[in-house]
Amino acid sequence: MESSSPSVPFPLLQAPVESTYRACTIPYRFPSDNPRKATPVEIQWIELFLKSVPSFKQRAENDPTVADAPTKAEKFAQRYTTMLEEMKKNPESHGGPPDCILLCRLRELVLRELGFRDIFKKVKDEENAKAMSLFEGVVRRNDEIEDDAKRAENLIRGILAGNIFDLGSAQLAEVFAKDGMSFLASCQNLVSRPWVIDDLDAFKNKWTKKSWEKAVIFVDNSGADVILGILPFARELLRRGKKVILAANDMPSINDVTYPELLEIINKLKDADGKLAGVDASELLVANSGNDLPVIDLSSVSPELAFVANDADLVVLEGMGRAIETNLYAQMKCDSIKIGMVKHPEVAQFLGGRLYDCVFKFNEA
Repeated sequence: MESSSPSVPFPLLQAPVESTYRACTIPYRFPSDNPRKATPVEIQWIELFLKSVPSFKQRAENDPTVADAPTKAEKFAQRYTTMLEEMKKNPESHGGPPDCILLCRLRELVLRELGFRDIFKKVKDEENAKAMSLFEGVVRRNDEIEDDAKRAENLIRGILAGNIFDLGSAQLAEVFAKDGMSFLASCQNLVSRPWVIDDLDAFKNKWTKKSWEKAVIFVDNSGADVILGILPFARELLRRGKKVILAANDMPSINDVTYPELLEIINKLKDADGKLAGVDASELLVANSGNDLPVIDLSSVSPELAFVANDADLVVLEGMGRAIETNLYAQMKCDSIKIGMVKHPEVAQFLGGRLYDCVFKFNEA
């Protein structure tokens, strides 16, 4: 399940990590709750994971790398559904009480036990190829914006638009299956500001006054998300002479981009001189985060990432799993951005926002 190497706390978390850091944002239960009775919030979230079982089963059935995939996919659906139903009856079963990390981990565990390593591989490859063909056009449009603050806002809107490509959301998986996603249309159709958490003006103000020296960006989905959202932002930092570390998952989970996949994408996008659309990319580093889930517990990252990120002065967590469902309130020793789109009604309800609302949380050290 885990990355092969031992894990360490992310060095930019406020210390002491044990008492100040809690990965999961939404409390499913409180100390006063009966440990043997599922809380209404636990039941709500178990139901959300139950709803996603059919789309995961369908992906698994069509996995060409697994012999007898349809039978094994059916086993996955039965086993995972049984676990979730048992947790409703007894929240302490299966390593509970449940939180979003445990619910994701159990799903991955069942898939991997049945031999499913990467059920979203085909769609990831297709979306990466599509997004790579659009990369030059997207960065050219950014480069044409002369006003610094407007360019920053355009890059941030690009990250949010790219973040729509998320097949972990049952509704979006359905939309996607019907007609795919247009990146430019998504950029133009973001919900109106102010967003549910909206520190964009404070960020633009700082962006124009001071630029950070080294950024660590925890990336999320394949396709438009990483290629048309994150990479243009990273490229802009490189263009300003900064260092950038992109931290990607060790192992496949949903349609999240993995460390080997991201290395391959960047190598394909670079020209013969090692430039990204005309910008020197020698200060761009891709790191293995040691993570294998669509959410992340920052008290447990790879020693490699901890080593290279130690002196960064900006941390960016991107995507609903890493920046909203986990880590929204994580306190850092340096400036931080939590950015993502709200794609579950349960998250919108918790935040008091709309479905497909945007979160842009900027905290100065």
